[in-house]
Amino acid sequence: MVSPLTRAEALAADIEAMITERGLGPGDLIGTMEEFRDRSGFGRATISEAVRLLSDRGSVHIRPGRGGGLFVAEPNPVVRLRHTLLTVRREPTTVADAIAVRESLEPLIAADAARHRTSADVTALRRLVARLRKSTGDAERFLRANWALHERIAQISPNPLAKAVYQSMTRCIADLSTGAGATHPAGYLDERAEIHAELVEAIAAGDVDRTAAAVTRHRGP
Repeated sequence: MVSPLTRAEALAADIEAMITERGLGPGDLIGTMEEFRDRSGFGRATISEAVRLLSDRGSVHIRPGRGGGLFVAEPNPVVRLRHTLLTVRREPTTVADAIAVRESLEPLIAADAARHRTSADVTALRRLVARLRKSTGDAERFLRANWALHERIAQISPNPLAKAVYQSMTRCIADLSTGAGATHPAGYLDERAEIHAELVEAIAAGDVDRTAAAVTRHRGP
Protein backbone atom coordinates (compact mmCIF):
# COMPACT_ATOMS: atom_id res chain seq x y z
CA MET A 1 0.00 0.00 0.00
CA VAL A 2 1.39 3.41 -0.99
CA SER A 3 1.79 5.79 1.95
CA PRO A 4 0.16 9.27 1.93
CA LEU A 5 3.62 10.86 1.92
CA THR A 6 4.67 8.84 -1.14
CA ARG A 7 1.47 9.89 -2.94
CA ALA A 8 2.14 13.53 -2.07
CA GLU A 9 5.73 13.30 -3.33
CA ALA A 10 4.53 11.72 -6.58
CA LEU A 11 1.92 14.44 -7.06
CA ALA A 12 4.49 17.16 -6.32
CA ALA A 13 6.78 15.67 -8.99
CA ASP A 14 3.88 15.62 -11.46
CA ILE A 15 3.11 19.28 -10.77
CA GLU A 16 6.77 20.26 -11.24
CA ALA A 17 6.80 18.35 -14.52
CA MET A 18 3.59 20.12 -15.55
CA ILE A 19 5.21 23.52 -14.97
CA THR A 20 8.14 22.57 -17.20
CA GLU A 21 6.06 20.90 -19.93
CA ARG A 22 3.61 23.80 -20.21
CA GLY A 23 6.39 26.39 -20.17
CA LEU A 24 4.73 28.22 -17.28
CA GLY A 25 6.47 31.27 -15.88
CA PRO A 26 6.35 33.28 -12.64
CA GLY A 27 2.81 34.24 -11.70
CA ASP A 28 1.16 31.77 -14.10
CA LEU A 29 -1.72 29.72 -12.78
CA ILE A 30 -0.94 26.02 -12.53
CA GLY A 31 -4.40 24.98 -11.40
CA THR A 32 -6.90 25.02 -8.55
CA MET A 33 -7.03 22.55 -5.69
CA GLU A 34 -10.29 21.18 -7.07
CA GLU A 35 -8.68 20.59 -10.45
CA PHE A 36 -5.79 18.70 -8.87
CA ARG A 37 -8.23 16.61 -6.84
CA ASP A 38 -10.27 15.76 -9.94
CA ARG A 39 -7.19 15.03 -12.05
CA SER A 40 -5.27 12.95 -9.51
CA GLY A 41 -8.09 11.30 -7.60
CA PHE A 42 -6.22 12.06 -4.36
CA GLY A 43 -7.87 13.47 -1.27
CA ARG A 44 -7.52 16.98 0.09
CA ALA A 45 -4.87 15.98 2.65
CA THR A 46 -2.59 14.45 -0.01
CA ILE A 47 -2.95 17.49 -2.28
CA SER A 48 -2.25 19.87 0.61
CA GLU A 49 0.90 17.92 1.50
CA ALA A 50 2.09 18.00 -2.13
CA VAL A 51 1.54 21.75 -2.24
CA ARG A 52 3.43 22.15 1.04
CA LEU A 53 6.39 20.23 -0.40
CA LEU A 54 6.41 22.44 -3.50
CA SER A 55 6.08 25.60 -1.44
CA ASP A 56 9.01 24.54 0.74
CA ARG A 57 11.06 24.08 -2.44
CA GLY A 58 10.15 27.59 -3.59
CA SER A 59 8.47 26.30 -6.74
CA VAL A 60 4.91 27.52 -6.14
CA HIS A 61 2.82 29.82 -4.03
CA ILE A 62 -0.86 29.72 -3.12
CA ARG A 63 -3.37 32.49 -3.56
CA PRO A 64 -6.45 31.87 -1.44
CA GLY A 65 -10.01 32.94 -2.14
CA ARG A 66 -11.88 33.65 -5.34
CA GLY A 67 -9.63 33.52 -8.38
CA GLY A 68 -6.97 31.81 -6.32
CA GLY A 69 -5.13 28.58 -6.79
CA LEU A 70 -1.61 27.32 -7.23
CA PHE A 71 0.74 29.68 -9.08
CA VAL A 72 4.35 29.48 -10.24
CA ALA A 73 6.58 31.29 -7.75
CA GLU A 74 8.96 34.07 -8.64
CA PRO A 75 12.31 32.61 -9.72
CA ASN A 76 15.42 32.63 -7.63
CA PRO A 77 18.76 30.85 -8.18
CA VAL A 78 17.70 27.79 -6.19
CA VAL A 79 14.43 27.39 -8.08
CA ARG A 80 16.24 27.72 -11.42
CA LEU A 81 18.70 25.06 -10.27
CA ARG A 82 15.87 22.74 -9.30
CA HIS A 83 14.26 23.09 -12.73
CA THR A 84 17.62 22.29 -14.33
CA LEU A 85 17.97 19.23 -12.11
CA LEU A 86 14.44 18.14 -12.98
CA THR A 87 15.46 18.19 -16.65
CA VAL A 88 18.63 16.24 -15.86
CA ARG A 89 16.56 13.58 -14.13
CA ARG A 90 14.65 13.02 -17.37
CA GLU A 91 17.79 12.46 -19.42
CA PRO A 92 19.24 8.96 -19.88
CA THR A 93 21.51 8.42 -16.89
CA THR A 94 22.64 5.76 -14.49
CA VAL A 95 22.21 5.27 -10.78
CA ALA A 96 26.01 5.38 -10.48
CA ASP A 97 26.10 8.93 -11.93
CA ALA A 98 23.56 10.20 -9.42
CA ILE A 99 25.22 8.35 -6.53
CA ALA A 100 28.60 9.92 -7.41
CA VAL A 101 27.13 13.43 -7.25
CA ARG A 102 25.23 12.74 -4.06
CA GLU A 103 28.18 11.11 -2.30
CA SER A 104 30.38 14.10 -3.09
CA LEU A 105 27.93 16.27 -1.13
CA GLU A 106 27.22 13.80 1.67
CA PRO A 107 30.00 15.00 4.06
CA LEU A 108 28.87 18.63 3.72
CA ILE A 109 25.18 17.80 4.17
CA ALA A 110 25.83 15.58 7.19
CA ALA A 111 28.19 18.08 8.82
CA ASP A 112 25.63 20.84 8.34
CA ALA A 113 23.02 18.61 9.98
CA ALA A 114 25.30 18.00 12.98
CA ARG A 115 25.93 21.73 13.38
CA HIS A 116 22.38 22.98 12.90
CA ARG A 117 20.05 20.19 14.07
CA THR A 118 17.26 21.09 16.48
CA SER A 119 15.48 18.87 18.96
CA ALA A 120 12.61 18.62 16.48
CA ASP A 121 15.04 17.50 13.77
CA VAL A 122 16.49 14.82 16.05
CA THR A 123 13.03 13.53 16.94
CA ALA A 124 12.11 13.32 13.26
CA LEU A 125 15.37 11.58 12.32
CA ARG A 126 15.01 9.00 15.08
CA ARG A 127 11.46 8.30 13.99
CA LEU A 128 12.70 7.68 10.45
CA VAL A 129 15.43 5.35 11.73
CA ALA A 130 12.75 3.38 13.58
CA ARG A 131 10.83 3.13 10.30
CA LEU A 132 14.03 1.97 8.56
CA ARG A 133 14.58 -0.76 11.14
CA LYS A 134 11.02 -1.98 10.72
CA SER A 135 11.52 -2.21 6.94
CA THR A 136 14.49 -4.60 6.88
CA GLY A 137 12.29 -7.50 5.85
CA ASP A 138 11.24 -5.78 2.62
CA ALA A 139 13.91 -4.33 0.31
CA GLU A 140 11.50 -1.99 -1.49
CA ARG A 141 10.13 -0.56 1.75
CA PHE A 142 13.68 -0.24 3.07
CA LEU A 143 14.73 1.80 0.04
CA ARG A 144 11.80 4.19 0.46
CA ALA A 145 12.57 4.61 4.16
CA ASN A 146 16.23 5.16 3.32
CA TRP A 147 15.47 7.94 0.83
CA ALA A 148 13.08 9.60 3.29
CA LEU A 149 15.76 9.61 6.00
CA HIS A 150 18.41 11.15 3.74
CA GLU A 151 16.00 13.81 2.48
CA ARG A 152 15.16 14.73 6.08
CA ILE A 153 18.85 15.02 6.98
CA ALA A 154 19.36 17.32 3.98
CA GLN A 155 16.47 19.56 5.06
CA ILE A 156 18.52 20.63 8.07
CA SER A 157 21.30 22.18 5.98
CA PRO A 158 21.20 25.99 5.73
CA ASN A 159 22.97 25.74 2.33
CA PRO A 160 20.11 25.94 -0.21
CA LEU A 161 22.21 25.09 -3.27
CA ALA A 162 23.87 22.02 -1.77
CA LYS A 163 20.51 20.92 -0.41
CA ALA A 164 18.78 21.31 -3.80
CA VAL A 165 21.41 19.26 -5.64
CA TYR A 166 21.60 16.59 -2.93
CA GLN A 167 17.84 16.14 -2.67
CA SER A 168 17.43 16.07 -6.44
CA MET A 169 20.09 13.36 -6.75
CA THR A 170 18.45 11.38 -3.94
CA ARG A 171 15.12 11.52 -5.77
CA CYS A 172 16.83 10.60 -9.03
CA ILE A 173 18.40 7.53 -7.41
CA ALA A 174 15.05 6.62 -5.88
CA ASP A 175 13.30 6.93 -9.26
CA LEU A 176 15.89 4.83 -11.06
CA SER A 177 16.16 2.23 -8.30
CA THR A 178 12.47 1.58 -7.67
CA GLY A 179 11.46 -1.88 -8.75
CA ALA A 180 15.03 -2.92 -9.39
CA GLY A 181 14.40 -6.12 -7.43
CA ALA A 182 17.87 -6.27 -5.89
CA THR A 183 18.63 -9.12 -3.51
CA HIS A 184 20.86 -8.86 -0.44
CA PRO A 185 22.61 -11.40 1.77
CA ALA A 186 21.00 -12.26 5.10
CA GLY A 187 21.47 -9.51 7.66
CA TYR A 188 22.63 -6.91 5.13
CA LEU A 189 19.65 -4.57 5.55
CA ASP A 190 19.82 -4.87 9.34
CA GLU A 191 23.48 -3.83 9.17
CA ARG A 192 22.63 -0.88 6.92
CA ALA A 193 19.88 0.19 9.31
CA GLU A 194 22.38 0.29 12.19
CA ILE A 195 24.85 2.28 10.08
CA HIS A 196 22.13 4.85 9.46
CA ALA A 197 21.23 4.81 13.16
CA GLU A 198 24.83 5.69 14.05
CA LEU A 199 24.79 8.52 11.51
CA VAL A 200 21.65 9.94 13.09
CA GLU A 201 23.04 9.63 16.63
CA ALA A 202 26.24 11.38 15.56
CA ILE A 203 24.15 14.21 14.11
CA ALA A 204 22.00 14.28 17.25
CA ALA A 205 25.14 14.64 19.38
CA GLY A 206 26.32 17.54 17.25
CA ASP A 207 29.66 15.77 16.87
CA VAL A 208 31.07 16.71 13.46
CA ASP A 209 34.02 14.29 13.64
CA ARG A 210 31.78 11.38 14.65
CA THR A 211 29.40 12.35 11.85
CA ALA A 212 32.24 12.32 9.31
CA ALA A 213 33.24 8.83 10.49
CA ALA A 214 29.61 7.69 10.16
CA VAL A 215 29.47 9.05 6.61
CA THR A 216 32.63 7.11 5.73
CA ARG A 217 31.12 3.93 7.17
CA HIS A 218 27.88 4.63 5.33
CA ARG A 219 29.76 4.73 2.03
CA GLY A 220 31.32 1.36 2.74
CA PRO A 221 34.64 -0.02 1.44
